[in-house]
Amino acid sequence: MRRLLALAAMAVPLPAHAAADDWQLVWSDEFTGAAIDSAKWSFDVDCWGGGNNERQCYTDHKDNARIVDGALVITALHERVSGPALPAGQRANPAKPGDLVTRDYTSARLTTRGKAAWRYGRIEVRASLPQGQGTWPAIWMLPEANTYGPWAASGEIDILEAVNLGVPCKACEGGKEDTILGTLHFGKPWPGNTHKGDEVHKPAVLEGFHTYAIAWEPDRITWQIDGETYAVRKRSEWFTSGSATPGAPFDQPFHLILNLAFGGGLAESRGSKGVSNSNFPKRFLIDWVRVWQRPPQGAGITPAAQQRDQ
Repeated sequence: MRRLLALAAMAVPLPAHAAADDWQLVWSDEFTGAAIDSAKWSFDVDCWGGGNNERQCYTDHKDNARIVDGALVITALHERVSGPALPAGQRANPAKPGDLVTRDYTSARLTTRGKAAWRYGRIEVRASLPQGQGTWPAIWMLPEANTYGPWAASGEIDILEAVNLGVPCKACEGGKEDTILGTLHFGKPWPGNTHKGDEVHKPAVLEGFHTYAIAWEPDRITWQIDGETYAVRKRSEWFTSGSATPGAPFDQPFHLILNLAFGGGLAESRGSKGVSNSNFPKRFLIDWVRVWQRPPQGAGITPAAQQRDQ
């Protein structure tokens, strides 16, 4: 891990597009402080499983998320823990844990919900991904408000997902799983939801840090790794049952989420199936997060700013 953290500490030049296309940095976290910045991030604490039958409890413990040598380290541990069966937003009283369940793994899920959200822009995250059967790191976005209805009518933007990296894979160039995914979820409320996405083989992700990004514009969303485009979704490809406005639901402010799940439908249905308890703990390292916008798009939208704009 020290070798990877040393790479994270290297100076990273500002992207060329910032000057060429008049993008401006409006929000960032370089993770240089002694602790996770509570003004920027909150923790989701529950054992719900994300609606995907994931096997972890998310905690706010330092063992599951901390700053180490200038990087955010999200760690999945193999340990038996009990916690809330539902996330706060689904409980009768969000301030109380309600029913409890017990899981065999812990991890962390950090979110900017209620603290920073953006409508359009370029979101970049430089990260090193964990490997092993059952691992499921994700960099993604959810709407700050369910303007068009419950999931997925108000949308979801998956900047980066990867499952089971490094496990044997006959279809992969080096014989090891190296697939990354970029996906949009939209349409009607579950179970009438739909999605569009791309999966590409990127052997480079099995070593060191890489920059995962989207360029989110009113008429399209573009996915990149290390500045190379691998997927584009156009406005004509998405819709919501909650509005006939072109661009909806991806015309509203979305907040950012960083998490490391373990197990769940997507991971367990692929690779060697199920989960493996070998090579724990699993670590998802994030060197930095940066959000860019063009001047007409304005700065990051805070909850107070949203109220003024309504």
